[in-house]
Amino acid sequence: METRVAVMSMIVEAGESVEKLNGILHQYGDYIIGRMGLPYRARNISIISIALDAPQDTISTMAGENRHPAGSQREDRPLWGDGP
Repeated sequence: METRVAVMSMIVEAGESVEKLNGILHQYGDYIIGRMGLPYRARNISIISIALDAPQDTISTMAGENRHPAGSQREDRPLWGDGP
């Protein structure tokens, strides 16, 4: 099955949503290349970026599950082009 490389970014505003988010990310662990979390204490938020290599349907499903868990905002950007 053909896969795409994509980056999904989230801003998590509420501490209780982190546990739910980690559970969702664990379900997709086979597709996650890497993730980076940056706590921004001045605003009491965390900025999370996730690099994926997955089928488009999986990326869409994952994005839907992360659509707005309480206290989060999400944006994803696929890599367009003929990547490897």
